[in-house]
Amino acid sequence: MHDILKSLTAGDLSSIADVAKKENIAVERLARDIRAGRCIVLKNDRRPYAPCAIGDGASVKVNVNIGTSGINCSPETEIEKAKAAIANGADAIMDLSTGGDLRAMRREILKLEIPVGTVPIYEAVRRAGNVVDLDADTLFNTIRDQAKEGVDFMTLHCGVNLEVLDALKLDPRTMGVVSRGGSFHTAMMLSTGEENPLYKEYDYLLEILDEYDIPISLGDGMRPGAYVDSAKLAKSQEYITLGKLARRAHEKGIFRMIEGPGHMDYAEISYNVKMIKEITGFAPLYLLGPLVTDIAPGYDHITGAIGGAAAASAGADFLCMVSPAEHLALPNTTDIIEGTRTAKIAAHIGDLARRREDALARETEMGEARHALDWERQYAAALFGAHAKEVHDRDGECETCSMCGDLCAIKIVEQALEKKI
Repeated sequence: MHDILKSLTAGDLSSIADVAKKENIAVERLARDIRAGRCIVLKNDRRPYAPCAIGDGASVKVNVNIGTSGINCSPETEIEKAKAAIANGADAIMDLSTGGDLRAMRREILKLEIPVGTVPIYEAVRRAGNVVDLDADTLFNTIRDQAKEGVDFMTLHCGVNLEVLDALKLDPRTMGVVSRGGSFHTAMMLSTGEENPLYKEYDYLLEILDEYDIPISLGDGMRPGAYVDSAKLAKSQEYITLGKLARRAHEKGIFRMIEGPGHMDYAEISYNVKMIKEITGFAPLYLLGPLVTDIAPGYDHITGAIGGAAAASAGADFLCMVSPAEHLALPNTTDIIEGTRTAKIAAHIGDLARRREDALARETEMGEARHALDWERQYAAALFGAHAKEVHDRDGECETCSMCGDLCAIKIVEQALEKKI
């Protein structure tokens, strides 16, 4: 799929025709956006699944994180969670496993017909025994091994370099480094005094990704982890570094997307989205949240969806699900379902802001169905129709909603108009 970046041929257009049709855009436009680096397509020929476009011209997509931990390690539960996420509209899954047999866990996830991403440094640290003993060879070998297994995209924290570390020291943050991958690279640099190997040997990394046709998700290792840290220097310094790395990847014909901030003031979201886009050559943008307040633990799927809707409306392309368990515990299946649904709502709001015809048509259909008090049409138009039906039916059969009953505004006006006519 990367070949379309290097030469635009009739075969390239044919390979993305189904993607363009799914996104309801002209194939020539999709090809131009891919060539310009504004859109990427997740499609690994080693595994069967429908290609997934992320970026300009495409609908806003949703990723869901699953994976074992050292404390709570049940591969069966994680697969159940992944299937629940897919059933509720996830466009991609990321395996963030850190506990148990990581390769066995990944093999099971890769059986799912959906794009799967990983953060290779998690497994690399396990192979090394601890982060202090992790070396460049182990890290690059892990990346290559996961590529051979069929992983579809990788989060790699190439922008966490010595210059960014200086910015972190110059302008200290309350929460320090909250990205797990970012913390690993920070610890490596502090213990050795040497540069992050993913930054130092970036061209070699791109060679591996090119060999296996795998997109890079340039990780936001310095994303703010607290509202009070959202304007600190390290984040912005990393933006600049990622911008340079994104342009180098594009020049090499490698699909890339950029990961962005996690906690941020609502009013700062649009500005940051547009700034990241400009700095990185308008690469597709992948965000966690942003979470717009820190004081609602247990409801961070909502704080994340509020930020996600604002970010998608401003131009973000790929939203990472935030679950109700964020900052509290490993999510269970119910958490995954709720988080996926709220992220899908945020993505749809972003599609509306972009004036996507398919999203607008769905809103029109819902308005007409509600006016007609046609409940089946409403359920069909709804993002989660089965849930809507369950709520409506809990008070028994009713032509209107049970809140309004015989005082239904729609019926009152319709009846008044009929008499007037």
